[in-house]
Amino acid sequence: MGLSADEEDPTSPKEEEWPEVEKAEKLARGAALKWASGIFYRPEHLEGLGLYRIRELQRNSSIQSRIKSTVQSYLEGMSLGLEQLRSALAEVRHVRQALESARQELASSAESFQKLRPLREVALEHTQLGSVHRALPRLFSVHKLLSESFDLLQRRHLLEAHEGLMELEGLQDSILAQLHDHSLLSPSCLASVQSYFGGLQELNEALAQHLWHLVAHGIQLMLEDPALFVSAVRIVEREEGIDSTLLQRSRESGFLPPGRPKGWRQKFFQVIQDTIVAAHFQTAPSEAQGRPISRHLASLQSSILAELCLVKDLMVQCCPSHYRILSAFTDMYHQGLARHLHHILAQDLDKQEIFAVLQWVLRVYPSAEMMAHPSLLPEVDISALGLLLPADTVDYLEDTYVVKVQASVAEWMQKILEMEFDEWFSETEPESDYQGCFQTSLPIIVMKMLDENIRVASLISDTLVQKVHSMAQVELEAFLGSASISALCPEGPSPSEPRKMPSSLNAALEKAQKKACRLLLDAMLEELQPLFAQLPSRQWLSDPQIMCKICEVIDPHAKAFCRARKPFSTYLLSDAEHLVMSQYVKALLQKKIVCRNAQERNQTGRRMLQDASQLRELFCSLGLEESDQSLKVIVDLQELISLKDPAMLGLEVLGFVTKYPDVSDDHISMLLEVRGDVSKEIRNNVLEIMVQNPQVLPENHQPVFSNILVPAPELPYCLGKPKCA
Repeated sequence: MGLSADEEDPTSPKEEEWPEVEKAEKLARGAALKWASGIFYRPEHLEGLGLYRIRELQRNSSIQSRIKSTVQSYLEGMSLGLEQLRSALAEVRHVRQALESARQELASSAESFQKLRPLREVALEHTQLGSVHRALPRLFSVHKLLSESFDLLQRRHLLEAHEGLMELEGLQDSILAQLHDHSLLSPSCLASVQSYFGGLQELNEALAQHLWHLVAHGIQLMLEDPALFVSAVRIVEREEGIDSTLLQRSRESGFLPPGRPKGWRQKFFQVIQDTIVAAHFQTAPSEAQGRPISRHLASLQSSILAELCLVKDLMVQCCPSHYRILSAFTDMYHQGLARHLHHILAQDLDKQEIFAVLQWVLRVYPSAEMMAHPSLLPEVDISALGLLLPADTVDYLEDTYVVKVQASVAEWMQKILEMEFDEWFSETEPESDYQGCFQTSLPIIVMKMLDENIRVASLISDTLVQKVHSMAQVELEAFLGSASISALCPEGPSPSEPRKMPSSLNAALEKAQKKACRLLLDAMLEELQPLFAQLPSRQWLSDPQIMCKICEVIDPHAKAFCRARKPFSTYLLSDAEHLVMSQYVKALLQKKIVCRNAQERNQTGRRMLQDASQLRELFCSLGLEESDQSLKVIVDLQELISLKDPAMLGLEVLGFVTKYPDVSDDHISMLLEVRGDVSKEIRNNVLEIMVQNPQVLPENHQPVFSNILVPAPELPYCLGKPKCA
């Protein structure tokens, strides 16, 4: 304080704590100097210096007065705060002195408190004795109350009997809780209390037995005495409330009476579920005196629907809303049915039983005939229940059903085919249609049977229809391959829109048709072969009876062919004509005879012309146009045989080969052998001409010689086996 402004300590707290003060002071001094220099720079401004001094003095005085007022208010506040601190300090000292005095007095009174302990124990004992005294009348009435409760129970006064049970249980629980609170609940003490209340457990069990009996017969009680069922529900709810209260108290005290919680509400629903299982799902249909599955499922349908209607109309009104009793029954029936069906499916079911299960599960159960019945709507929502059988189980059942149906269809088709075979080979002529064609009802029967299987499958699902349709197609293809069938595909929705046959069935049908025609032709060939074996021969040259016999064999077969529907009748007739021609040419080229002279060659030629004419007339009379016949081959062959000048054979053979490009040199060689007058040189020339003029088979060429086999020519002039080899 003795230092001047220039001599102040530079490390004083003022400068360290408030460096802004020095900065502000410097700025103020600078501003004042700047202002003063501006004033004194011009002489004309010096006149107002007095006024400026007065104004500044007034300003400084105002500032000083405000500062003094502010400082004064701060000082007054600090003075008040200090005064309050002094007062608080005095009070603290007073309290501390009082606490010390009390501590000293408490220490001096410790022995007196020890003397009061027996009094406290006596007071506690007095309280307990008071509680016992108040409970004595109730304790003395325990056995009487038990007897009365049993009597009420026997007379089916369930609510009154349950009130007695609750009073007895409440008294026992109160005694046990007090013993627990005073840490006196030893095992022996617990056994003593339970012994005194010995009949209480028996009463509880008897009441529970009556209760669950009523719950199990709840559906029947809805019609006979709903009040009994309502009493049972009220008792269940009472016990549920007691359980809730005791559980809440046990969280606070740590004591829960023995036998609690009873959980009678859960037991209520368990008894209902057990009753449903025992009544409907205990016995599989195969064990129930041979009752069919369809009848068993129909019985389940009617009984379950009737019970659900009773629950919806009556039982819902007898139960609290939070029971959701209709939903509970619906879920129980649904789950029970699901387990029951799995038990049924564990057996080896036939196709009718599998169909019955699938139809019931997929069609009946979710329909208006059962779970979507108008009497159950809208409370029962079938969509919320889920599938009665998983999708993979349904798919497996459909596949199993298709397999069993396929085996049955295959067996049935085999039997009906055998019956059809026997009928066609019986002495009775087959039926004819209005056109005179032989017909059989077999295609219609087969198609009706397959259509019926598909129709039955449509009663289940679209997927089963597709599976049965595919199975029917497979079996139909197999059937076509084993029978002579002409038409098995019915028309579609209208004649203008025929049903498109699958390509596989078209192929199988075409194969069956060709096989049937082949069988008919083979039957004719079997009769003709002994006759063609006599061609050519010396007897044949002079006797026309052989060809007459051949025509006699052909005629009935060809007329039978004409009884078939077009185009198969034409196809059979054309093939029969071609078969006769090929057998005739084949017999001719076997070189059974060799013409010895020109006369025999002429005779052979005339016989061939007569045979060709006779066969041509026969097939023309049967309806085969001459332009569609191949018998002209016989005429052309006879020209080669009856040709007088062998030197002309080259040109004739060239024309023949051009006309029949599938003829081989083996065929020509054998034909030349039959002539009997062709030298080796001419034969070689003829064969050379064939080599020099190779023929190309035109498109759609009907083969003539390619299917005719001739014996291998003998090697002439063989001088020894080693050389020939």
